[in-house]
Amino acid sequence: MKYLLKIIKTTSSLWRLYVAVSVFSVTIALLNLMIPAITGWAIDEIKMGSRARIDYVLLLALGIFVADLGITLISNIGGYYGDQISARLYKLLGNKYYEHLLDLPQRYFDKELSGKIINRLNRSVAQISNFMQMMSNNFLQFIFGTVFALVVVAIYSWQVALLLLMLYPIFIWLTVRSSGKWLDYQHKKNHQADIASGRFAEAINQIKVVKSFNQERREISFFNRHMQKAVSINVPQSKHWHKKDIERRLVLNIIFFAVYSFIFIQGARGNYSPGATVALILYAMQIRIPIFTISFLVDSTQRAIADSKDYFEVMGIQSHIKDIVNAETLKVKAGEIKFSEISFSYDKNQPVLKNINLVIKPDTKVALVGESGEGKTTLANILMRLYEPEQGKIMIDGQDIALVTQASLRKNIGVVFQDPALFSGTIKENISYANPHASEKQVISAAKAANAHDFIKKFEKGYDTEIGERGLKLSGGQKQRIAIARALLKNAPILVLDEATSSLDSKSEGMVQEALEILMRGRTTLIIAHRLSTIQSVDTIVTLKNGTIDEVGSPAELAKTGGIYAQLLQLQTGKKTEKTKQKLQSYGIKA
Repeated sequence: MKYLLKIIKTTSSLWRLYVAVSVFSVTIALLNLMIPAITGWAIDEIKMGSRARIDYVLLLALGIFVADLGITLISNIGGYYGDQISARLYKLLGNKYYEHLLDLPQRYFDKELSGKIINRLNRSVAQISNFMQMMSNNFLQFIFGTVFALVVVAIYSWQVALLLLMLYPIFIWLTVRSSGKWLDYQHKKNHQADIASGRFAEAINQIKVVKSFNQERREISFFNRHMQKAVSINVPQSKHWHKKDIERRLVLNIIFFAVYSFIFIQGARGNYSPGATVALILYAMQIRIPIFTISFLVDSTQRAIADSKDYFEVMGIQSHIKDIVNAETLKVKAGEIKFSEISFSYDKNQPVLKNINLVIKPDTKVALVGESGEGKTTLANILMRLYEPEQGKIMIDGQDIALVTQASLRKNIGVVFQDPALFSGTIKENISYANPHASEKQVISAAKAANAHDFIKKFEKGYDTEIGERGLKLSGGQKQRIAIARALLKNAPILVLDEATSSLDSKSEGMVQEALEILMRGRTTLIIAHRLSTIQSVDTIVTLKNGTIDEVGSPAELAKTGGIYAQLLQLQTGKKTEKTKQKLQSYGIKA
């Protein structure tokens, strides 16, 4: 029940539509009540034979016609509004889910497959929307119609009303008894479907890898295996549902047998007129129809509860990285960055960074060097507040980044990742991603500075060229130069380069490196890289070892110490043996 209340609370902004549908439902219920009563009056008049009033009978027939016509019109108008509720719900719930996801910390996405996240959205929102449509189009009418029918039946016969009233607590009790097990089955089915969908999305996103390694059958097998588990769970779930439905319906059959027997006996004894007897039978039928279709309503309700659980569990996850109340706007004048006593771990038993103290002077280039897993990228992510340190603080121009808004912090930091991470759309849209309102002149200027303009203008549509999902129509070097143009157009005073050239060939690296040199001018730059072409020109190298700072100095100074940088220098300039190749791989360098 709590999830149903959450659904209603979450969608309370649509209350006007709910009220409109409720009014239509009440009106339809009242019109439905008129037909048995009018029919009863007509029968009592007809039994008078030749003394029956023809004009009165025709008036009653007209009354049934008007009620029928009203039901036809109003039910469709109500259905229209119900459909609008469903459509707006889908948008409302989808927007809330997406907005909340974008607000969640990076840790959440580290643990979840994108396919699972998407599948939960589609399943939950679709099921909740369908449920609310069913509620507005059918359930409210069922409730109002039943309540009004019981009131009218009580006027005719309190005994019959009491027998019919017994249906509801019995049916609800039987349903509650069986719901828990059914929901457990549904949760297990959803879990298997999420695993299958998660791998499906991964395989599609990395289709080149799948095809290159001839693993199509393996991926299909993985998908089928988990979907089959979902199908297998459906067998006992369905048996459980239908077994309990037989029990519920059997109870209803017995109660309706008692109702009809009572009405027939009382009518035969003359306690009810023929018209009253027929009216009671019709009212009982009105109540009987929705009662026997309530299994569908219960099924829809249970599915909505099961699937909304996933939705509200995600919505209930709190972002641990929130702006403080009255957070200030970060103002960067010089661009000095100071890390003080920074410690961080993904797993409390395995610290990644331990007591990092580092000052990066304005308009300097600092390279972080160390083997894979030493926390270089993590340090950059903490700077952007994608993660929060467990202890310590980071200051930018004397301002604690924990006390400023995340939006203003990230506005002042430009990033170029190892994976350019482009979006489907045009080249222009990708370059202007941080500034959608940038002029064409600004976009072209950024592209020229990034050594991208020449290859862009060779495309038939130039800057309006669609690049496909993740920029698959572009080469690695072209994608990286687009990413650099994007960072240039953002024009942030602080720059993070995370292995920006590590995956490029020598020719592409040269062009990208030229673009990076332009990008780094006049900015405080934090570089995560191991290629000599990138780090030899920096002002300072900081080596990380076992989560702590090992050495700090210029390239010339550290080349003589025999430390991590000196070893890396020797590995890249010396003779390539199998041992040196393996060592280079530990730095993430392809030998």
